[in-house]
Amino acid sequence: MVSNAAQDIGGFIRAQREMAQVSLRQLAERAGVSNPYLSQIERGLRKPSAEVLGQIAKGLRVSAEALYVRAGILEQRESSPVNDAVLADAVLTERQKQVILEIYNSFCHENQAGE
Repeated sequence: MVSNAAQDIGGFIRAQREMAQVSLRQLAERAGVSNPYLSQIERGLRKPSAEVLGQIAKGLRVSAEALYVRAGILEQRESSPVNDAVLADAVLTERQKQVILEIYNSFCHENQAGE
């Protein structure tokens, strides 16, 4: 039985790949995964790990966070100028962006609780 989350993330990855005009083979090569495995992900037959999603995000040049949210690994974050700026920064790695946003959001929640 194929889960809805796997189908959803697979369809999203396929759509992103097609918009970027990247072939399945090219993305598999960029992401460091096999062509058949990526095909199974896109068809919703396999649910990729967070690590594989990160590699696919790099290959597509999209935010890993967007794929994590779509796959149900992370909750959707509220849009804010700080979040948007951190996510758009090309110098930071995906992991660094995630850590910065976690710290920032914890400060925001702490300050809101104190009010």
